[in-house]
Amino acid sequence: MNDGDVSRQIQQMIQFIRQEAEEKANEISVSAEEEFNIEKMQIVDSEKKKIRQEYERKAKQVEVRKKIEYSMQLNASRLKYLQAQDDVVNSMKEAASKELLRVSSNKNSYKKLLKDLIVQSMLRLKEPTVLLRCREVDRKLVESILDKAKSDYAEKAKVPPPSITLDEAVFLPPPPKSADSHEPSCSGGVVLASKDGKIVCENTLDARLDVFFRHKLPEIRKRLLGQVNSA
Repeated sequence: MNDGDVSRQIQQMIQFIRQEAEEKANEISVSAEEEFNIEKMQIVDSEKKKIRQEYERKAKQVEVRKKIEYSMQLNASRLKYLQAQDDVVNSMKEAASKELLRVSSNKNSYKKLLKDLIVQSMLRLKEPTVLLRCREVDRKLVESILDKAKSDYAEKAKVPPPSITLDEAVFLPPPPKSADSHEPSCSGGVVLASKDGKIVCENTLDARLDVFFRHKLPEIRKRLLGQVNSA
C-alpha cells in the first residue's frame, strides 16, 4: 500500500470519526434541549401552581373580609334598628309619664282614683293592719278618703274594716318639678305595706305605668315592627 492509499484511509477514518462525533454531539444537544424544555415546563408549571394557590389564598381572604364586613354592617344595622325601636318606646313612655302629671290636677277624679288604689292594694295585701304612704301634697286628700276605702275593702273582702295608719314621717317623692326633671319624683298614687313591712304593694301611677309597659312591650314592638315592614 503506497502513501496515497494510506492517506485516503486516514482521511476516511477521520471523516468517519468526525461524523460520529457530530452525530453524537447533535444527540447530546437534542437531549439537553429536551431536558431543558422539560425542566423549564416543570418550573413554569410549578410557578403557575404557586401563583394560582396565592391567588386562591388572597381571593379567600377577600371573601372572608367581605363576609366579616357584611356581618359587621348587618349587626350595626340591627343595633340601629333596635335602638330606634327603643327610642320610640322610650318616647312613648315619656309622653305617657307627662300625661300622668295631669291625673292629679283633677281633684275629684284623682280623689276617687286614690280611694280605688288603696282598696286594690288592701285586696292584694289582705292584712288587717297596714301602713300607707303617699305624697305629702296628697296627705289631706288621702285622709279624707280613708274611711270610705276601709268600708269598701271590708265589703269586697267580707272582713272587718282594716286598720290603716298613714305614715306621717316618710312621704313618697313629690311631683316632678318639670317634665325634664331627673330628681326623684312621683306622679301620684300610694304605697301600702304590712305591719311588719315584709309585704309591700307599690300602687303609684309611675309603678303602674312601668308594669303596663313591661307587659305590653312585646305587643308594642310587634306593632312597631309591623309598621316598619309595611312602610
